[in-house]
Amino acid sequence: MSQTIFLLEDDLDIQRLVQYHLEAAGFIVRAFNAATNVASDAERQPPALFLLDIMVPGGDGLDLCRRLRSNPALSTIPIIFLTARASENDRVLGLELGADDYITKPFGTRELLARVKAVLRRFERPTAPSIVSFDNIEIDQAAMQLKVGGHLQTTTATEFRLLDYLARHPGRVFTRDQLLDAVWGDARFVTPRSVDVYVRRIREKIEADPENPRYLKTMRGAGYRFEMPKTV
Repeated sequence: MSQTIFLLEDDLDIQRLVQYHLEAAGFIVRAFNAATNVASDAERQPPALFLLDIMVPGGDGLDLCRRLRSNPALSTIPIIFLTARASENDRVLGLELGADDYITKPFGTRELLARVKAVLRRFERPTAPSIVSFDNIEIDQAAMQLKVGGHLQTTTATEFRLLDYLARHPGRVFTRDQLLDAVWGDARFVTPRSVDVYVRRIREKIEADPENPRYLKTMRGAGYRFEMPKTV
């Protein structure tokens, strides 16, 4: 089945170019010139991925990313920024808002397709249900859902993948570079310190006291380790 991509791009030449190459690669593309209706349309028909320009009418792509990430029905759908804003600060902000990749203009269409496919591969769901549960926490890999105390916690796709990966390798110490390879793959805009941003967010969701974590431990000078309760 063809996957649908929501493309937000107000430059019609770029929009047509991107849409042509995505459709030639087998994707279904819904193109938007402004941010106004993207979220509401996605609630009715969730896409496989959002490809967002930043500077567009009707509220910029950054604001739209915030709204998508705060929407429980859409928060795990991957987001790629496709923008002319290429400064390090812009990239860091994109990461902080929960983007899964950040592509700057001008770009090559072959690179764009490769990175779209790479992000989609990272978020393919397993065919068989697989759940990790401990204490009052449940990590459902198939549904990409995190529950704490029976309550569903909103996570981004990358937050979930990082938590799920760590929880399935309890007791093992991972360096930041190892986690980048395992969770982000070949995403080029992230750095080893990017992992720290996501660890902080995960702790806020699963730890009773994020400043003194019980599960997701920092190993100084090494990286991170996930500790399961001894009763499990």
